[in-house]
This record gives sequence, structure tokens and C-alpha cells, in this order.
Amino acid sequence: MRSFIKAVLAVILKCLFRVRLKGGQKGLDARRLLIIANHESLLDGLLLGVFLLIDPVFVVHTGVARSRLYRLILTLVDHLTVDPSSPMAMKAVIRLIESGRPVMIFPEGRITVTGSLMKVYDGPAFIAARTGATILPVRLDGPARSFFSRMPGRADRRLFPRITLTQLPPTTLPMPTGATARERRREAGEGMRRLMQRMLFASRERRTLYAGLVDAMHRFGRRRPIVEDLKQIEYTYGDLLKMTLGLGRLVSRHSAPGENVGILMPNLAATLGMIIGTGATGRVPALLNYKAGVRGMQDACTAAGIRTVFASRAFVQQSKIEQDVAALSDLRVLYLEDLRPTLTLADRLWILKGILLPRTVERQRDPSHPAVLLFTSGSEGKPKGVALSHDALMANIEQIRAVIGFTPDDKMLNALPVFHSFGLTAGALLPVMTGMNLFLYATPLHYRVIPEIAYDRNCTVLFGTSTFLANYAKFAHPYDFFHLRYVVAGAEKLADPVRELWLEKFGIRILEGYGATETAPVLAVNTPLAYRSGSVGQFLPAIEHRLVKVPGIERGGMLHVRGPNLMSGYYRFEAPGRLQPPASSQGEGWYETGDIADVDEDGFVSIVGRVKRFAKVAGEMVSLEVVEHLAAQASASALHGATTRPDGARGESIVLFTTDASLTRERLSDAARSLGIPEIAVPRSLRPLAALPLLGTGKIDHVTLKHLAEAIA
Repeated sequence: MRSFIKAVLAVILKCLFRVRLKGGQKGLDARRLLIIANHESLLDGLLLGVFLLIDPVFVVHTGVARSRLYRLILTLVDHLTVDPSSPMAMKAVIRLIESGRPVMIFPEGRITVTGSLMKVYDGPAFIAARTGATILPVRLDGPARSFFSRMPGRADRRLFPRITLTQLPPTTLPMPTGATARERRREAGEGMRRLMQRMLFASRERRTLYAGLVDAMHRFGRRRPIVEDLKQIEYTYGDLLKMTLGLGRLVSRHSAPGENVGILMPNLAATLGMIIGTGATGRVPALLNYKAGVRGMQDACTAAGIRTVFASRAFVQQSKIEQDVAALSDLRVLYLEDLRPTLTLADRLWILKGILLPRTVERQRDPSHPAVLLFTSGSEGKPKGVALSHDALMANIEQIRAVIGFTPDDKMLNALPVFHSFGLTAGALLPVMTGMNLFLYATPLHYRVIPEIAYDRNCTVLFGTSTFLANYAKFAHPYDFFHLRYVVAGAEKLADPVRELWLEKFGIRILEGYGATETAPVLAVNTPLAYRSGSVGQFLPAIEHRLVKVPGIERGGMLHVRGPNLMSGYYRFEAPGRLQPPASSQGEGWYETGDIADVDEDGFVSIVGRVKRFAKVAGEMVSLEVVEHLAAQASASALHGATTRPDGARGESIVLFTTDASLTRERLSDAARSLGIPEIAVPRSLRPLAALPLLGTGKIDHVTLKHLAEAIA
């Protein structure tokens, strides 16, 4: 009778929710098997009970079992009601597994209210480690969008959303080696959390940026407002799709398939549409850094073999870069204002077809094809073109979503330029692909305006660099950021005074992360589930890393990484137009970050410094980032940048540029003693500046500082 009811329910569920099953279950040994799944709704137990080929005992949280609907569903399966926080309850589960019965458990214990992973209890993890059970991860995707979920005000809620059940390959959880039982339980819980985060990521679907936009539009609706910019117009998904098709068509009419084309545009909704549309028509948009000056843009175009640049005349004039653009040689600069009137009837009919049948017009559907070209900051030399595929960008978005619970009810404020990978992937593509409202602001340098926007627009997410966040905090009212849930810092090391100021003034804990343009960009980040002050968090799911010792540097090693978010390769100035695949001393497909990193026993990453930012003073290696940290301790309110100059007696000497004209070497020595930093790290030369030179991304321009130091008589 029970089998008949399950068969009937399977037919009903497939009809109503279009249930899809991914991954095989054949040949799986059900003995000593622990099935785990994320918990999205009251439907989860029913779905697993009906569609799993294995007949497990369901371990149910006492709170969930209070639901009448859930109690009715439980009559169809064998179940055990427990409190996962109770050690005694877990012993019953251990006995079940050891007896040979497969067991199904939700490690979160409760239904998610964020749509992402909630707290993972230690008990289920310790059971898996203690029994040596085979773990079968199953990803549920879709129930959170149904009316059986507990998501408050979810924007993509539907009566019958599509539901996918993805079975991942079986795995195990090794027994922790902690000294005490409590420590072993904690380590097991951390292992289970990371396993579930990998599960959320590994079940992703490969898509292009354009396909991701279309999927998001179908999921949230054409009329859902998604992007707002300085024009103070809320553009819907339908509006964004129309811009994507129109601008993509314009670019395709004046370029060849597969061509790298320059994009010189500000932070606007149209720019985002242009990036996605250019890729959809089979071209590769190369985002030029207009802050880099004529030489930086020219070098970038040379490296990537760019022949045509698309720009906005209004933007070029307002930014006062007409002379820079005019000075670009061997390039054709086309202005959108001149191109729009040239759209023909055939073009307009093609756009209309794309609006009505958006999936039929995409010309480039291969996710492994480059989606965008970004350029390194040039802080240590000529900029390199970094080719990032659709796979890399979409993978990084899913990696971020696996560890931080963004929801469609969030609103992101992004003032970081989209020509920077942090501003593009995390600040622009992430919200569009996940249904978050996005406010694009033109520049991160308006320190008084941005806090007002955050307050006025009820923004809940803010990304920024340490420098920018310091200035926002300086000018903001204590109530301006009351609505923020997440503040994430990247692109440069988060200064301790900035971290403390945000916590004291706004009660907000900044989540520091780490990455590189070459990794699309995020590699590691602190999260509400895993946070350690002073670190950049743990590596994202599917990131492999190796640390290679560097002579003269005792702590940590050179960080090499590889993963699905790694670049397709470099375009270098020395070999124009030729894509060089990533490779390092660890082999092909690895990327050497240039950073000295240290990873502790819990997987938290600390960045010791860039290998190029070490000075060899009297035979000893000194980190220039340590010097800057020392200066920040002595003068917290000022900006400091350390560099080197040749010294005949000592090899190199350290020069500190600072905006604090009163800073003295004696104060630095006192700070060094208090921090336990050796005296050799105290710079002998201090040079005050009214303002330190900055790159467009907010990083200190160390190339300029190096030239200033070498010019010192």
C-alpha cells in the first residue's frame, strides 16, 4: 500500500513541480549509508521519500515534526524524531546506522529562511565520522520558492516552481583528531558544513551570462525591477534584456565574430547589458580602465589585439577624458550616440524576436568561451589582459552563493567600477543572476553621497575596499548603514582601524575576502558561518591550493591555486593578441598569485604579503605590508604606502609615504615595539604627501610611489 501511495505521489509531484532527478543511485550500497540534504521547505521529506530509490529512516527535527502536514507525510516513511543538539538522541541514530539501516538527515536541523545554508549541527557530522558511514549528498533546488517554504516575502515564490533533486557522488567524513570530544565534534561539524557548501556549488548548471540573465528573468518575472543607476530609473528584467539585445546587436554590426572589442563605459545599467549582449553575439567585451590614462588604455588594447572601442560620448565628455581617447592610436572609436540611429528594420525585428523568444538569438552558447576581458591594475608593471570565461564568472557567483546567504529581498549598492573584477562579478553580475536589487553608482569616491544612498534606498549589501570603507565611515551618520546585512571588503588588506571603526560606529562586522582578477575574482572570504578576524576567511568550494616555500620568508609560502573560476589565460603586451593559458611551477591549469599566504589548521587563510612587496634590507626579508601595518598603528587616521629604493650599504632601504606630516620615526619605533615587529622594519625615510596616488580600484599606486622613491636625491 505504501509503495502504491508513493507511486501516485511521484506522478502528482512530477506534474505539479516538473521534478527533475539528476545523478544516479544504482549500485549504491545502502549499508552504513547516511543521506544528507539541504532543508528548503516542508516538501523536502516528501520529495526525498518519494524519489530516492533507497528506503531510509528519516531523522526529523522535533520542531519540524510539530507541523500537521509534516506529521501526515511522515506516515509514509520510517522516521525517528530527535533534537539534533542532544547527544543522547544522536546515539539512537548511531545504532541505526551500525545496524545497517540507511539514514536520512538534514544537518541544518531547520528549514532555511535565507534560501542558503543555515547553521550546521555538529551531531549529524559526528555520527558520520564516528560510524565511518558513506555520505550521500542530495541537493534540493526549488522547494524554497514554493509556498511550503519559510522564506519571508521571497520575490520568486511560485505556486508550483520547478524542483530539481541532484545526487552528488558518495563521500566520507574522516574522524577528527582533536584532543577532546568537544573539539572533535566541532571539527566534524565544520567538515560537514564545508561538505554541504561543496554540494551546493557542485550541483550548479553550466550557463553563459546571457543564459543566466534569461533564466533569472523567467524565475523572477520580466516586470521585476532589478537595476537602478544614476538616472534614477528602475529597470526591470525585461528592460535589461532589451538593452542587452539592442547593444549587443550594435556591437555585432561593427565587429567580427570572436573579436575582442573595447568597452569604455561607466557604471550604468546599459553597460551591464552591453557586456552580456556583446558576449551573446559571439564577441568578447574588453572593459577598459578609463582611470589608467592614455598609456594604460593603449597598452591594454595592444595586449588584447583590440581594434575597435565602443564608448559613450556623453560619458567621455563628463569624465573629461576626451584628450586621452583622442590620443589612442591605431584604434577605431565608435560612439553609441552615433550608432543608435543606424539600427535598421531588420535589426529591430531581430531585437523583437529576442524579446519574445530570448533563447533563440544567442550565438555564443559555449560556457567555456571567454565572456569578458579585464585588465590587471598595472600596479606592478604593464597591464595584462585577463580572459574570463562564462564558466569562470558563473562558477564564482555560485561559489559565493554557496557560502553567503544572499536573497532576492536584498539590495546591493555597488560603486566599484565594473572594469574591476570585484565590481563586475560580485558587484554587478551576482545580484542580477540571483534576483537581488542593484543600485549602480558611478564612482566610489563620493564619500558623503554613498552613505546617503545606502540610507535612502534601504541597501542591505555593500562591497568596497578598505580605503573606500574607511572614508564612508568617516562621513556617514551612525544611522546611514542601519539596514546593511553584509559589508564585504576586498581588493586590498582590510586595515584594523577600519574594522574597529565600523564595529564601533555602526555595529557591523566587515567580512574580509581575498581574490585576484585571474580568479574572477574571489578565492576566499569570511562568512557569518566561518569568520576569523585578521584572516581573509576560508577558500571557496572547489578551490585547490598549494603553498610553496620562498627562501628568506619563514611564515607561509607562495600561494598557487586552481579551480573552476580560474581565467582562460593572459593577453600580454609582449605577445599581442595571443592567449597564454594559465600555468605555474605546479603545472598547467595552476595560477601563481604572487602572494605569500598561510593557512591554519581550520582552513583560514592569512595573506602575509606580496612576494614583490618584500624588501631585502641588510640581507633580511621585510614585508612592506608589515611596514604599512606598523604605520597604521602609529597613525590610524592617515594613509601610508611603503616602497623601496636602492641602498649601496644595505641593499635596499624602505621609504614610507604618508599623509600624516607629523609622523616621526620615533612613533614608528614605539609602535614596532608594542607589536613585536623588529626594528629593521622601521623605515628610515618618511615622505609626507597631501594624498597618496590611487588606482581606479582604490588600491595604492605602488608604481608611482616607486618612481617617487627612486627620484629622491
